[in-house]
Amino acid sequence: MRNLKRILLLFVLQICLTAVSSAQAVWISGTGVRNHPNTWLSFRKSFSVERTPEKAVARIAADSKYWLWINGHLCVFEGGLKRGPNPSDSYVDEVDIAPFLKKGTNTVAVLLWYFGKEGFSHKDSGKAGLFFDCRWSGGGLGSDKSWKCAENGAFGSCPDPQPNFRLSESSISYDARKAMDGWTDPEYDDSRMPQAEELGNEGDAPWGRLIPRPIPLWKNYGLKKFADYRTSGDTLICRLPYNAQFTPYIKVRSAAGRTIQLQTDNYVLYNGGDTGLRAEYVTRDGVQEYESPGWLNGHCFYLIAPKEVEVLDVRFRETGYDAEFAGKFDSSDPFLNDIWTKAVRTLYITMRDTYMDCPDRERAQWTGDAVNEAHEAYYALSPESHALTRKWLYELIGWQRADGSIFAPVPAGNWDKELPAQSLASIGRTGLWTYYLYTGDKRILEDLYPAIRRYLALYEPDGSGNVKLRHGGWSWGDWGDNWDMLLICNFWYYMAIDAMHDMAVELGKEEDARMYERQCAEFKQALNDRFWNGSAYRDPAYAGRTDDRVQALAVISGVASPDKYPALMEQFRNEWHASPYMEKYIYEAMMIMGYEKEALERNKKRFSKMVYYPGNFTTLFEGWGIGNEGFGGGTVNHAWSGGTLTVAAQYLCGVAPVAPGFRLFSVLPQPGEVARASLSFPTVSGTIEAAYENKPALFSQKVTIPEGTSAVVGVPYPQAKEIAINGKTVWKNGRYLASGTVKPAENYKSSHICFELPAGRYVLKTVK
Repeated sequence: MRNLKRILLLFVLQICLTAVSSAQAVWISGTGVRNHPNTWLSFRKSFSVERTPEKAVARIAADSKYWLWINGHLCVFEGGLKRGPNPSDSYVDEVDIAPFLKKGTNTVAVLLWYFGKEGFSHKDSGKAGLFFDCRWSGGGLGSDKSWKCAENGAFGSCPDPQPNFRLSESSISYDARKAMDGWTDPEYDDSRMPQAEELGNEGDAPWGRLIPRPIPLWKNYGLKKFADYRTSGDTLICRLPYNAQFTPYIKVRSAAGRTIQLQTDNYVLYNGGDTGLRAEYVTRDGVQEYESPGWLNGHCFYLIAPKEVEVLDVRFRETGYDAEFAGKFDSSDPFLNDIWTKAVRTLYITMRDTYMDCPDRERAQWTGDAVNEAHEAYYALSPESHALTRKWLYELIGWQRADGSIFAPVPAGNWDKELPAQSLASIGRTGLWTYYLYTGDKRILEDLYPAIRRYLALYEPDGSGNVKLRHGGWSWGDWGDNWDMLLICNFWYYMAIDAMHDMAVELGKEEDARMYERQCAEFKQALNDRFWNGSAYRDPAYAGRTDDRVQALAVISGVASPDKYPALMEQFRNEWHASPYMEKYIYEAMMIMGYEKEALERNKKRFSKMVYYPGNFTTLFEGWGIGNEGFGGGTVNHAWSGGTLTVAAQYLCGVAPVAPGFRLFSVLPQPGEVARASLSFPTVSGTIEAAYENKPALFSQKVTIPEGTSAVVGVPYPQAKEIAINGKTVWKNGRYLASGTVKPAENYKSSHICFELPAGRYVLKTVK
């Protein structure tokens, strides 16, 4: 009897395994698809479910984007990520479809958008394709030739002008007269739809390995009404609440064959010097609704229609990266509050598949931009944003060439030039090491360290202790003017090897750590001996005005000793060459040097025009103005300009990690003449809160230290008369007093009286 039960059990198990394995998935497409740019395919499959599963995770990969319906319910609004993690492989989404399944017959429908062209943010495979693989206990569903697939002829491309060569997306035209009405509904008769064509197995070229999507699916805010409307001739102008990534929805009554243009102010007015994306809709007869699936962005949506078209409704669906605006900042300085708000909005609109320089002209992950954006995200957004930073860093190395060189933007199909300064910033102290400090993700160091070591080995010694200028594909140091390029390169290189020393220590690579320690010492000495002329750091062969960027890099790298600070401060008073991107490092350097008042004055002088530019812009610009006043075409949504946010959090409020993942962090405010400031933001170790109020005779601080962490909290008045923490005096007459768990942190920072505090809430009151 026992043997019989075992045989029956094995038989049932075999049946289950057979059912699951029969759902073998392959890549599919439409039969005879020409794979031309901007191809749209409709897929359908009906299948039976005997018992609804608790969980059924579908692995879905698409070249290039997809929309998923189960039983007529829209489950995924724009799935898929641009290719790819490296030049050969692709990403795959994981979506639990169990909540949408029912017992009996089910229907899956997929709309696929094949870009079909290269761009600065996408690698074209040459083929439209869908991969769908879902397994559950007792059943499964896999894409194969039993699926139905037809080209969706309603979709096409808008007439000229076409989007510029940096964009892999096309401007979408939709002709409602050719619509496949109801094709996503379960009741749709798909008997005339052709069978799909099988293209290859998982892992086959051109899509390669399928790497799980490392970031969340988009946050879908739903259809919303516009903030306000106005009419100008044939144009309905609808204002959004802020510059957003959105898809437009329209409802109209019209005769057939009328063309409606769907555009934004970023397309018409603020295009960054080149043609961006738009959409159009060709009507059929009667009342009709349409939502264009390709996202646009801007402050205003323009609906341009013939006068005989009656507009019944206009709405927008905002989608974006799934993270919360969790960081909070407030101060007594309205300028700081305003630039923080605009920096956060600009950051968010430049996050999607990757960090972007801008969401309209390029959508490209220029790695130098990502350095600044990632640092802003740690303070402004919830920790879900860290995944995009991790993705950026892995992609940067995943696209490393066989010769060891690193280039960006990636992923990319029509760009392969190396920008050494941006690459060094990304792999060194301001990029990878900063990510490690803010997240504690040690695995990334282990994975990327060997490739970074290979890249740094490409820099040739100059025989004097430093390295030769590496031109790469584009010897770019910044927008603006007066670039002292040899020194820009050498300071970024120094910060890269300095970070490599710390990574080697963390990874237990003792020999490497000693090598980088020696190299750093020699490099630092050579920089000071060769390039410090008594008033500034300059390459003797450089003939331009003194480069303010170089002086900033000298300070933040630690190459410039404090005795040089007064002379460097004179340079910051007189030299104004940096773009908004590098101005962040000048602001930071001035704070490090202790010139808080002057730092904020310069920052306001540089950014006030942008922050208060006429036109109610909610985002920051690429240059100091827009259009001809800007750089590189002058976009109005360029997050590299948001570095003030980081400096306000890290220096004004003084909050920064000391140990990886904020296990130990510092709260060392540098108030200058800002009377009040507060900061709250979530970390991987919990939410940190820090606030101060500066009065003539009293400096008050409030600090919340999360459970499991500790902090070094400093009072920025080394000559303070008395300090009390939670009502107990811990400092008086120039010395620390014994006080339970409050420990002195002597010699931590000479500009502050410092204490090491365990988790808890603290109020510090300092009598000046």
